[in-house]
Amino acid sequence: MAKAFSRTQRVAQELQKEIAIILQREIKDPRLGMVTVSGVDLSRDLVYAKIFVTFLNDQDQQQIDQGIRILNDAVGFIRTLVGKAMRLRVVPQLTFVYDNSLVEGMRMSNLVTDVVRKDNQRHNG
Repeated sequence: MAKAFSRTQRVAQELQKEIAIILQREIKDPRLGMVTVSGVDLSRDLVYAKIFVTFLNDQDQQQIDQGIRILNDAVGFIRTLVGKAMRLRVVPQLTFVYDNSLVEGMRMSNLVTDVVRKDNQRHNG
């Protein structure tokens, strides 16, 4: 019987959980605000990890860029903590990337809601 999840998927899931905890408890930069880890894309050889993050408060592009820069500057510290928390032969190289799928999903939902409302007004009005 085949495994339901590959080792890469299991490690990525655990890495997502550990990095979320580290960002919540250990990163004390006040400019950062609330950061959520929305996903992890891990290479098959477990050497490279792309960490997708979102910022909870509405921010403009300059604040988003600053947040990503802060996270990428703290990669060494975060990798050290990940290495202590997880038993891996090699701790992956981390790269933080902004995930705009949540914002884009909300925008699409608002567009659909507006179209439905306008359609109802046209048929009822």
